[in-house]
Amino acid sequence: MENKKNVNFTFIVVAFILGTTLIKHFDFKTSSFKMPALDIIFLIAFILSIYFIIKDYKKQPEK
Repeated sequence: MENKKNVNFTFIVVAFILGTTLIKHFDFKTSSFKMPALDIIFLIAFILSIYFIIKDYKKQPEK
């Protein structure tokens, strides 16, 4: 039987929510965030969730 690569649904939801929040908080006219300290935390969490999605997807199945 062929092994299918599974994607972690939780990290996809977290990345989607954080991505939309970052877009809403970014002011394109002034190229700045509304709440810079909070948005830096959001950005770090967004990058980590994308990293975990890619890491889990690329993980080789053990034989």
